[in-house]
Amino acid sequence: MAKMCEVCGKAPVFGNRVSHAHNVSSRRWMPNLQSVRVKLGTAVKRMQVCTRCIRSGKIQKAAR
Repeated sequence: MAKMCEVCGKAPVFGNRVSHAHNVSSRRWMPNLQSVRVKLGTAVKRMQVCTRCIRSGKIQKAAR
């Protein structure tokens, strides 16, 4: 499964790891994804959602 938020589409960001001696190697910043049971209309579905979407109320968590 892709490391991508299913609500906003947030995905890994690429950049460089730079040491004190300025040695450069590739690195990625990963989104903070959580597996959440989401209420979609009358259905309940498990989704990978970033914490920003959970906190901002873009999804409604399903009751257990």
